[in-house]
Amino acid sequence: MIAELGHITLILAFVVTIIQFIVPMIGAYRNDARLMAFGDRAAIAQFLLIAFSFAAITAVFLQSDFSIKLAAMHSHSQTPLLYKVTAVWANHEGSMLMWILILAGYGAAVPVFGKSLPLSLKARAIAVQGLLGAAFQAFILFTSNPFERLNPVPLNGLGLNPLLQDPGLAFHPPLLYLGYVGLSMPFAFAVAALIEGRVDAVWAKWLRPWVLIAWSFLTMGIALGSFWAYYELGWGGWWMWDPVENVSFMPWLAATALLHSIMVLGTRHSMASWTILLSISAFSLSLIGTFVVRSGILVSVHSFAVDPERGVFILALLAAAIGGALTLYAIRANTLRDRSPLTVVSREGALVINNLLLIAATVTVFLGTFYPLIIDGLTQDKISVGEPYYDITFAPIMCVLLVFMSVGPLLKWRQDKLSHYKAVIVKGLLLFGLVAVLFAIFGKSVLGALSLGLAAFLAFGTFAVLGRKIRWGQVSRTESWALLRAQPAATFGFVGAHLSMAIFAASVTSISVWADDNAAMLKVGESVTLGKYEFTLLDMTPGVRDNYEFFGGHVSAAKNGREIENLYSERRYFPVRNIMTSEAGLHLSLTHTLFAAIGEGDENTGWAVRVYHHPFVVWIWISAMLMGLSGFVSLFDKRLRFWAARPAPLSALPAE
Repeated sequence: MIAELGHITLILAFVVTIIQFIVPMIGAYRNDARLMAFGDRAAIAQFLLIAFSFAAITAVFLQSDFSIKLAAMHSHSQTPLLYKVTAVWANHEGSMLMWILILAGYGAAVPVFGKSLPLSLKARAIAVQGLLGAAFQAFILFTSNPFERLNPVPLNGLGLNPLLQDPGLAFHPPLLYLGYVGLSMPFAFAVAALIEGRVDAVWAKWLRPWVLIAWSFLTMGIALGSFWAYYELGWGGWWMWDPVENVSFMPWLAATALLHSIMVLGTRHSMASWTILLSISAFSLSLIGTFVVRSGILVSVHSFAVDPERGVFILALLAAAIGGALTLYAIRANTLRDRSPLTVVSREGALVINNLLLIAATVTVFLGTFYPLIIDGLTQDKISVGEPYYDITFAPIMCVLLVFMSVGPLLKWRQDKLSHYKAVIVKGLLLFGLVAVLFAIFGKSVLGALSLGLAAFLAFGTFAVLGRKIRWGQVSRTESWALLRAQPAATFGFVGAHLSMAIFAASVTSISVWADDNAAMLKVGESVTLGKYEFTLLDMTPGVRDNYEFFGGHVSAAKNGREIENLYSERRYFPVRNIMTSEAGLHLSLTHTLFAAIGEGDENTGWAVRVYHHPFVVWIWISAMLMGLSGFVSLFDKRLRFWAARPAPLSALPAE
């Protein structure tokens, strides 16, 4: 019965969503306040209906109701409770239901928090959200019904994919989707602004918090996904340029550029066209990611749905969304003229260069992801694009970006001179040179030393910006501390995000240049060395847990004869799925990580043991999470609060 109710509410939500698109759009056209206000109620009603539907499918999984095909295909009566819940979105239909739930949630947030918005702009944005919701709900109802019945009813289901039976799955997909789907908000506001013919600084102020929310969630979602892959897949890497990793990274790059573009538009009334195009592009890249994961067009360890028919539906939706938005942009392009000319040596000039570099990085990742597909379609040749391509193309772009991130925030708006910052730049370059020389000598890697020097240069530039704001060294320390406490939240968000980027660059450099690994066939009691470390296989023990069998062992990690940690690694066999997985043993610390993975073997020949030493790798995920949190910190800036009763004056728009 609960499944039928969930299906009915999903159908009702589809009807409400269509009304949500039509009525407020007509109301905005006629300037009818009652019709426009109806969109608010429809958006909230849609969210409540979809929330009930999502709760219904969750109840189906918790009850192990295998008369529902989705539960039978992705759950099992012996599946632990946590994984019964995560199994709801660890499949195509359930994940799309979560997608439209989050989409509806963002749409419902507009009337709740957007009371200061102009009524017509809000109505059109809600209508666009309704159109997007209707498209995805049609996709679910007609091609991916999560409430489809199964007859005859099996005694037990097939169980959740063992690779996804991990606590990280409880947080990674929801956070990622909150970022992915959150980018629908700038898309909706961009389309609404184009229809209305209003793209200005006030519009940018209303848009910026939504972009910050989506960007922050996406940052944290990608970080958790990277950490999950690191310890779950057992291959000892934090990023492998997998196609599905790439299609989550490209919207992040575009959203980062969008944040900087909004800043210029909100402060200098410039880059309106950039802001509109980036708003469209960021969400379009999210849709492309959805298409890639579900069409089977690219092979990835992360893909969980291979269905060309569903892919065609999403491709049509993608073409309609991008094509419609770009057509509207082309019609309105002549009205999107910058009010103020840009000068190169200014903060907005630096932000423009930052955006160009971010777009170049996005294009680089896009080509690396889809070029093999293009070649396959044209010539039937199979090629792969891996880490060497990105080392040659993507890495240099990001190094140049670090330079402009260091210097750009020092500059003033409108026009400035680099000579004003000669002392600061010279000090930063001296720090860069000192760090580079030290690591070139002791780290024996010139490229690694240069990268760490750039990270130090970025950190110094960030502190220099903060120092200028609090007038450090110009007034007494008491006055500087008072100025620090008086800084708006956006300043702390800026400092946190840029420092996190410096830490991230340094940690990525460390693992890329100074990581080490080794592998050997070990019998119990035998050892393998890795630099100063010695790893000894202590035992191998079989056993049975909730829904899998395992064969695991302890690996002792010692440095210079002193034991540091016992790393436990095991091989798991899931009989329901007939799948074998590997669980790596980790010793995590702020300075180094020891990693051991036990593979196939037996008592006679030994077991394949692979060990790694990764310096500072944990800072990759710490810095990424801090970066995402910095975005949320910025939301506490009074000038950015979209829930304020009245819009802040233009003079109060953030200029950090």
